[in-house]
Amino acid sequence: MPIEQNLKNHHRFDPWIHFFVFPVFILNVFFAICIAARHWSAHTHIVIWWIILSIALLILATKCRMNDLKLQDRIIRLEERLRLQALLGPAELPHISELTTPQLIALRFASDEELSALVHKTLTQNLCPKAIKENIVNWRGDHHRV
Repeated sequence: MPIEQNLKNHHRFDPWIHFFVFPVFILNVFFAICIAARHWSAHTHIVIWWIILSIALLILATKCRMNDLKLQDRIIRLEERLRLQALLGPAELPHISELTTPQLIALRFASDEELSALVHKTLTQNLCPKAIKENIVNWRGDHHRV
């Protein structure tokens, strides 16, 4: 069973990406530059190509991770709008569209019982995501993140 999430431990790292792929690609760029500095005159075209390819791989890994997170944010936005439609009263429903994506992403951690009051507070005080998370009393974990 996953550990209970809260404000202090809800951030997630993907060990394969954060601790293996990114460091290897960053080291590869530095390694390519070092090899280029040593063998520039003998293999100019090869070392230039190696540097370009190393940078391209690093950008590819970064863009893949960014796209995963962007897609996850879009799905969370949809899920939370559906959840809000089910839980909010008729007077509050027209205001769902006023919530920003970062606010909706932060609201996903709020329990169903406190969601309505927290949405009202978010809309009236224009709370930032960090403030929304700090106002959550009953934390609802999200264990299916990318």
